[in-house]
Amino acid sequence: MALAIFDLDETLVAGDSCSLFCQFLLTEGLVDSAFVERDQQMMALYNAEALVLDDYIRFFIEPLRHLSIATINEMMPCFVEQYIAPRIYSEAHQILENQAALGNRLLIVSATAEFIVNAVARHLGVADVLAIRLASEQGFYTGQIDGVPTFRNGKVTRLHSWLVEHDETLDGAQFYSDSINDLPLLEVVAYPIATNPDKQLLQIATQRNWSVLNWSAFRPSDLCSDSFNDQSVQHSTIQEATHV
Repeated sequence: MALAIFDLDETLVAGDSCSLFCQFLLTEGLVDSAFVERDQQMMALYNAEALVLDDYIRFFIEPLRHLSIATINEMMPCFVEQYIAPRIYSEAHQILENQAALGNRLLIVSATAEFIVNAVARHLGVADVLAIRLASEQGFYTGQIDGVPTFRNGKVTRLHSWLVEHDETLDGAQFYSDSINDLPLLEVVAYPIATNPDKQLLQIATQRNWSVLNWSAFRPSDLCSDSFNDQSVQHSTIQEATHV
């Protein structure tokens, strides 16, 4: 059994889950349109590899600080159903199913807040998650990061700690990601798979002859999973992408 590791945003989901959560908060009347616009500005910094993560987390958590963690968790099923489930690539469902059928252990490693990633992972049937842990006091988030964030090199650091804790190795491991920010982790696995890659990652993947997957625009998640076809994949077949 090997590890099949996945980024979340723009890899399994056609969109950024934090930004989608901001849209959800806007609909719920918890933020205004200026907050959503500021989120988009900060996401542009992320794409340019210029985001200061601590600044983003403080910004993101501010409108939630008056809500208990329990209350936030109660909101998550509605958020996932309305904003995430329709945006999950049908090919993502197929890959996850194939990896599980092969006996590989599924792990999502994301630079998104843990409460969001956990909720999406439950929907996807993925038990293991590494995400940004948020500090809390008396049942409320403080806006601070707890420990090493799963961001850039931090993903590698947290993964190595997780491997020791769970008696796992990177032998035969695969990592699916869309982002140049994930290059450090892509470089340490046996099978890096650029999935819906941004321009910078695509260039590197092409130079290094990595597998590249380009999935179609999202479809509602209740569509049949056999819509994964050879036109969705560049440089690799589905068998090669799952390394059977």
